[in-house]
Amino acid sequence: MLTKGDDYPLHQTPEPIAYSGTDRNFYDRYFFNGYNPDGSGFFALAFGVYPHLDIADASFCCIRNGVQHNLHASRELGMERLDLAVGPIRIEVIEPLKVLRIHVDGEGIKAELTFTGRAFPIEEPRFTFRNGPRTFMDYTRMTQNGHYSGWIEIDGERIDVVPGCSGTRDRSWGVRPVGAADAQPHSGSRQPSFFWQWTPINLESRSLFFHLNAHRSGKPWNTRAVIAPDGAGHDEFVETPDAEMVTQHQPGTRWPAGGDLVIDTGQGPLSVSFTPLQRFQMRGLGYTCARWGHGLNHGALAVEREDFDLAALDPLAPDMGNLHVQILCRVTTSAGETGLGTFEQLVLGPYDPWGLTGYGDTPVSG
Repeated sequence: MLTKGDDYPLHQTPEPIAYSGTDRNFYDRYFFNGYNPDGSGFFALAFGVYPHLDIADASFCCIRNGVQHNLHASRELGMERLDLAVGPIRIEVIEPLKVLRIHVDGEGIKAELTFTGRAFPIEEPRFTFRNGPRTFMDYTRMTQNGHYSGWIEIDGERIDVVPGCSGTRDRSWGVRPVGAADAQPHSGSRQPSFFWQWTPINLESRSLFFHLNAHRSGKPWNTRAVIAPDGAGHDEFVETPDAEMVTQHQPGTRWPAGGDLVIDTGQGPLSVSFTPLQRFQMRGLGYTCARWGHGLNHGALAVEREDFDLAALDPLAPDMGNLHVQILCRVTTSAGETGLGTFEQLVLGPYDPWGLTGYGDTPVSG
């Protein structure tokens, strides 16, 4: 099956671009988020392609007045991976690795937003993790902070993003659980658990990035901090695995209520403190979402809008769909800098350092 991608020198195997190895869980995804300098106007987008499932899906979200408005779309891919549109949501690559544009127009939600990177994207360490004998994740991700221009309209009320609107975008590809879950469990492993923290930060003249995947014991299996000055190339970053986050928690939840990060820069420690401003639910983008989970089959084309009151959500809902959050935070550093960033967290199942033993309990320590 030949597709548009076959006219570009992008092949990694003797097969056409339409075929992505042999793992049915192969995916290719875009992610964006953004926010105004005062912490208002949070928005986010996710766009995924699942070649072996022959599906593409996308979601766009915006928070206004305590309500998270979510637009979901899914379609059959038709094996054409270069068609970056799913119903009312479209991505346009203007200048690879630097400028991209988001177009949204459906169900009363519209947006035109242009992202411009602040520095070259960082390449994170390859994420490879197994649950017992099965590969759970095996993917690469590049991440980039930047600024936005444009506007968002909700039910006829159009608001321009203000100068200085910033945020983060990433691109990841490889293997993750997508589509319908495997009905056959594997044997011989402990109770599954998953721990994830990610804090992309926009400061005045540079970006900070920290992520941590940890085992149930608390031992990291993938972690790194990166400092990227504005305009930096790929060989001008400060990168280190020596960073540690101490997390505060909202009582009765698995949501962070701030934190203190210390990064060993090689020239002394840099301390970074997080003060929460507002919460974004990642289920609006399909993450841990029962109905709009990534790669689920909704037929030729399906589009749906979903609005929910953030204050009314159950933080420990039985389906676990509310556990995955990004907390927009005001950030200060020991170098005298201030800025904004998101504190993303997802903790599923047991996690020994916090006293978590199952899926419905909450941390007893940081």
